[in-house]
Amino acid sequence: MIRVVVTDCGSTTTKALMFERDDTGWHFRTRGEAPTTVEQPVADVTVGVRNAFTELEELSSCHFFSRELNPPIETPAKTSRGTDLYLSTSSAGGGLQMMVAGLVGKMTTESAERAALGAGAIVIDSISADDGRSDHERIERIRALKPDIFLLCGGVDGGAVAQVIEAAELLLAAAPRPRFGDSLSLPIIFAGNTLAATEVQRVLAPMGSVTIVDNVRPELERENLAPAREAIHDFFLSHVMSHSPGYRTLMGWTSTPIMPTPLAVGIMVDHFAKRRNIEAIAVDIGGATTDVFSSCINPRNERILTRTVSANLGMSYSIGNVLLEAGIEAIARWLPFVADLDDLKNRIRNKMIRPTTIPQTHDDLWLEQAVCREALRLSFTHHRSLALSVNADDKAKEIGDAFNQGSNDQLISLIRIEAIVGSGGVLSHAPDRAQAALMMIDGFEVEGITQLFVDSVFMLPHLGIFSSVEPAGATQILERDCLIHLGYCIAPIFSCKLPPGTPLGTIIVDSGEGQAFTASEFSVIPLRGETHTLLIEPKGQVDVGAGPGIPLRRQIIGGGCGLIIDCRGRPIRFPPDTESRARRQLQIMNALKIAPDSQEDD
Repeated sequence: MIRVVVTDCGSTTTKALMFERDDTGWHFRTRGEAPTTVEQPVADVTVGVRNAFTELEELSSCHFFSRELNPPIETPAKTSRGTDLYLSTSSAGGGLQMMVAGLVGKMTTESAERAALGAGAIVIDSISADDGRSDHERIERIRALKPDIFLLCGGVDGGAVAQVIEAAELLLAAAPRPRFGDSLSLPIIFAGNTLAATEVQRVLAPMGSVTIVDNVRPELERENLAPAREAIHDFFLSHVMSHSPGYRTLMGWTSTPIMPTPLAVGIMVDHFAKRRNIEAIAVDIGGATTDVFSSCINPRNERILTRTVSANLGMSYSIGNVLLEAGIEAIARWLPFVADLDDLKNRIRNKMIRPTTIPQTHDDLWLEQAVCREALRLSFTHHRSLALSVNADDKAKEIGDAFNQGSNDQLISLIRIEAIVGSGGVLSHAPDRAQAALMMIDGFEVEGITQLFVDSVFMLPHLGIFSSVEPAGATQILERDCLIHLGYCIAPIFSCKLPPGTPLGTIIVDSGEGQAFTASEFSVIPLRGETHTLLIEPKGQVDVGAGPGIPLRRQIIGGGCGLIIDCRGRPIRFPPDTESRARRQLQIMNALKIAPDSQEDD
């Protein structure tokens, strides 16, 4: 292969990227984009794809479509015509929307959610026997939401079957219809107690065929999510994509099956973490949703990829929900100026009703980036609540105890996270890369030593599906063209009782003179692209990742933002009054050299 084109059909924009191979390997060449056209009045996703290809042709001087014939795309691409391979991901039309059901919210239902989220779906609701709703409320909810696929789980293998059958009967009573293709039956996947499989299939037979896969929770202390995820992906192609406007034609163009965008991003995040042998987090913050991914090691030394989607938190269509959940005071605390809170609310609401507008003044930019911090914080809190290590105690005597113990182990420890990758317009297109770094530091409240990256041009989904065909090429492009290394952040953990200015330790770079760092300090040590040896010597109970008071030595690579030292404490502490908070935020921006000469444009 010499040339590959990959499109990502997003909810608002279709992005086409061209990758080419030369004597030095694979490279990203150029990018075209156009509005997605899956909704009315066009209702044909291929129109937006063609428009993105047209821009790609103009920028690359290549030709991909035959003007005489209706596509397919021409092959091969040995000259300036055609492409050797065409691939696509998609989250258009709201992506893959699923409902899941289990018996116990903190057990099988959570496992079902993780299976669906890992397959690239948006979980629009979760049903469980202990969710506090009556049966008629659950039935009304199932009917109203019209999911693309329903995942039914419940019980460990060999356990009781009566409650599982009741859940199937509840679904039969609801008799939901799929979102697309009203004449079709709703795809149902059963991944529960194997003893109940035959009876569940009989109960739900009037609704259509039921696919039986292995139990997502065969034992209290073990999850088995892969079979359910594979079944979800198969149904995504055969039922959802094939009946979405224009997708049947698009599926005829692509060289491999279309992949859900979040699944493709998750593949690359997991690959990135495995390749570096680290625990990592990635975020994709869009206009309507915010996806968070984590690749972490559980107590059994198994790597777990977790993905969550906050479907109500975004930077344009859902920005009003960020305001509602976070509150205007939480947003305003990140601003480097004092503003009227009612005026800030109106600015945020204007963005919601005019989602395609971009900031025109510095104040508008700071406000948008303040909202981003709160969206990241809320989404990450949601992510941590679902990123759990299944580790039930084998010695538990009571079944209720086993249920509780199996659901309370946090998988993510920020002190162990060594890298964060940011993607999405507000991060990737920030006017200054240091602004993106600060938004991630504030939103995630990083701890220890953390390397910061930003996805240059929303390339992760394209590389995710490309890696399924050419993994080495995807890795080359990821390292060369996709991830922009911003730098490192050192955020020591210390007692909140320490007053500002208290010495916390010393940082020595390349055996040079030691630099002390103190409580409440926020500063930057300029470090560029070379490799540097870093030695951090914390005092007393201060922890920078090796343990309280234990020195840490690390090889690091300088980045565009340098080495950021954040001693504001965790959670981040703010001055008590509005004016002091604004001055503090301005000082932090000055340290990163991102503060404007004036707070407001003329």
